[in-house]
Amino acid sequence: MPELPEVEVTRRGVAPHLEGRAVQDVVLRRAGLRWPFPEQLQQLLAGRTVLATGRRGKYLLVHFEHGTLIIHLGMSGHLRVMAAGIEPEKHDHFDLVVASPDGPQVLRMKDPRRFGAVLWHDATEGALESHILLRALGVEPLEDGFSGKLLYDRTRGRSAPVKQVLLAGDIVVGVGNIYASESLFKAGINPKTPAGRISLARYDKLAQAIREILAEAIIQGGSTLRDFISVNGQSGYFQQTYFVYDRAGVPCKVCAAPVRQIKQGQRSTFYCINCQK
Repeated sequence: MPELPEVEVTRRGVAPHLEGRAVQDVVLRRAGLRWPFPEQLQQLLAGRTVLATGRRGKYLLVHFEHGTLIIHLGMSGHLRVMAAGIEPEKHDHFDLVVASPDGPQVLRMKDPRRFGAVLWHDATEGALESHILLRALGVEPLEDGFSGKLLYDRTRGRSAPVKQVLLAGDIVVGVGNIYASESLFKAGINPKTPAGRISLARYDKLAQAIREILAEAIIQGGSTLRDFISVNGQSGYFQQTYFVYDRAGVPCKVCAAPVRQIKQGQRSTFYCINCQK
């Protein structure tokens, strides 16, 4: 599943092709993905200008004066920008056609497994933050509100493993499975440790590790996952720097002990028993 860095890389890729451009058409090739497509989406957007793009956690946001298009890539989705007139392929379910100086361009969404979403939040429904998918999300890990103290304060009394708490998204948003494993390794914290037993000093290290890992992943174009490619079709390279993720049985790059793999909440966790206490 694309995580925060992959979605941010996507946002940065589509922004120059969308921002300030007028929508000419919307093409829907099925009734919906994870949820039905918004009713009359073509009528809602045709002739309207994209004001800006944004991101909230793993949700890509396309802002208009009268509302916001909310796009989630799900398990297998990705977006591409291309010239208008290119024939759609199998699993190309959604096109946003915008004007450009060189002729119409298409933002096309492919989603083979159809767990993604294209939704609409109208400005008349209140602040975007009140949307049912966004209102319970935690702080953004790359913004000023995120800190070790926040993690420490919000985990007092919580017995769940720290890895599971990071994935839950109610304290900090967008730290998915890959980057949680890598961040915990960088901070030297065992992913099985109960969140409420970790000290403030160790949470300070973890918060810094999360910031550094996510920032570097964005620079590297994210990770090339099985079903994810960037807007321009290029691969991400962050997976080449993994210390623990997807390296079960391989010697740790720091201490040479075999990297271990366990299941936590139906997700694979990778860690080093020597480096992470």
